[in-house]
Amino acid sequence: MASVSVYNMEGAQVGTIELSDSIFAVPVNEHLVHQAVVAQLANKRQGTQKAKTRSEVRGGGRKPWRQKGTGHARQGSIRAPQWTGGGVVFAPTPRDYSVKMNKKEKQLAMKSVLTSKVNESKFIVLDELKLAEIKTKQIKAVLDNLKVEKALIVTKEKDDVVVKSANNLPKVATTALNNINVYDILKYDTVVVTSEAVAAIEEVYA
Repeated sequence: MASVSVYNMEGAQVGTIELSDSIFAVPVNEHLVHQAVVAQLANKRQGTQKAKTRSEVRGGGRKPWRQKGTGHARQGSIRAPQWTGGGVVFAPTPRDYSVKMNKKEKQLAMKSVLTSKVNESKFIVLDELKLAEIKTKQIKAVLDNLKVEKALIVTKEKDDVVVKSANNLPKVATTALNNINVYDILKYDTVVVTSEAVAAIEEVYA
């Protein structure tokens, strides 16, 4: 089993933790990781864009002038696409962008990115993360002690004090275990996880 060091909030090593090989030491499947990222970004799209075609624009039912003899080009409607106020030629319509993945594929993609972070020594375990008050300086001090700048902080459950303390740090994001995803893990250089969150991850993805 792979083992990583456990640090306290002062950045001092206080022990080690054994990580499950079935989660943190699996063969990295880059294809599934890519598929998971594509699916997540696609599923975030609302798909509610809409513009009107010439058949949907109000007005333009009458031919603006007779076909011949006016010196103008022939026109059938003042709502044709070349007219101001006319319809759009290939107008976008609401659509569903969602991409589906099997449950096992999602799990393997998650295990792959967790394994890659462990292999790159970008997976840092904290014994605990408890702040006395909502203070950006406190969370910044913890990350400085760990020598981390761009990080994803993962806690077992949502901690409003930690979340609000990290809100003003542009290169730091926080998430609870139930919202952890492949895209965020890849987006941030380092994953900082509490020891209880590690235990929960092993329980969820076992």
